[in-house]
Amino acid sequence: MKMIRNMVVALSLILLSAPLIYGQDLSKYGAFSLGTSLAELSKQVGPYSHYTTLIHQRPSAIQELTFWTLHSSRSPAGVYPVSQILFSFYNAALYRIVVTYDRYDTEGLTDDDMVQVVSARYGTATRLYPEISFSPTNYLDGSTDKVIPFFLTSAPNRLADVVIAQWEDSQNSVSLFRSTSRNSFGLAISSKRLDAQAEAAIFEFEKLEKR
Repeated sequence: MKMIRNMVVALSLILLSAPLIYGQDLSKYGAFSLGTSLAELSKQVGPYSHYTTLIHQRPSAIQELTFWTLHSSRSPAGVYPVSQILFSFYNAALYRIVVTYDRYDTEGLTDDDMVQVVSARYGTATRLYPEISFSPTNYLDGSTDKVIPFFLTSAPNRLADVVIAQWEDSQNSVSLFRSTSRNSFGLAISSKRLDAQAEAAIFEFEKLEKR
């Protein structure tokens, strides 16, 4: 029974990506596209299934929108088997999408299984050995006084989530990660340009806070 369910989940992930298998557009996840405005994305997910948070206003606005797909009356992106999507915005422009897959629907799937089905959407993956740590938000590294991008820290004991494979082009990157604390998989899609601008804004904010 578990094997059948895993096959259904893998097929669902592949079907989600089917229209873009040949295009391999790393700026999209289902119906969601990097660069979309906060107002437009709020309309996409509907009024009752999301929550928006203002992280900080200066020097640039950083906002997050959490979309609980299991409680949504409609599924704008064909998001099965996703339980939650976290959207991050820099000056109201979407620069990062972090997808959390439902732990029960992906139970039993190996790292290789997930890499294979995500590769059907985004092309050939780069497997990471050793794996690198992942955090859904940037954080300030006190030892260097620098903001570390969410997928580039190599501190294995700091975080329980690790990136196991990546896809990238000149403009965007996709990271498949495994959360040992939640026993689940996730996917992060980000715009390199907007992500860098958001990181710089967060760094400046931290400096202002220290003052």
